[in-house]
Amino acid sequence: MPRVGLNQQTVVREAARLADEVGYPQLTLAALAARLGVALPSLYKHVRGADALAQKLSALVTAELATELTTAAAGRAGVDALRAIAAAYRSYARRHPGRYPATQRVPDPTDPEHVAAGERAVGAIYAVLRGYGITGDDAVDATRALRSALHGFVALEAAGGFGLPREVDRSYDQLVDALDIAFAAWPRRAG
Repeated sequence: MPRVGLNQQTVVREAARLADEVGYPQLTLAALAARLGVALPSLYKHVRGADALAQKLSALVTAELATELTTAAAGRAGVDALRAIAAAYRSYARRHPGRYPATQRVPDPTDPEHVAAGERAVGAIYAVLRGYGITGDDAVDATRALRSALHGFVALEAAGGFGLPREVDRSYDQLVDALDIAFAAWPRRAG
């Protein structure tokens, strides 16, 4: 018998909380079923399987991150906007270490909510880049550069990959300042 009040949204939100507690790689349907107090087959009434859960979790956390990025960038331009979204990005990854990896999944084109969340996240970055005069295909390239730099930093930080005797916050600030310089001098290419 399914647990009263259990639905897909509840299952996915609980999966997000569990991921933060145990880590994304340890998030399994069995662990989630135990957490929810239901038999494993009961979860299949709400998610089709592990990949479907991962996709729905990605949609949820991408929407969360998009909200934080757009809120951070609102009313700001140039380096102030860049610093704000970089801080919001890192803050989200630190507060949600288990769910953050799910933000890296490409939105499922058959899931309108996931696509909309991805578009909002990218839209926040595009808005910042417009402040540097970066648009069109150049904005795609610059978005990839920004995402790679921020994700690389927060992933290394989460893994304990910074052992040199220098304050990590200062290094992050330097990274963002370097991105500001790069975006101000971004090469414009036709096409």
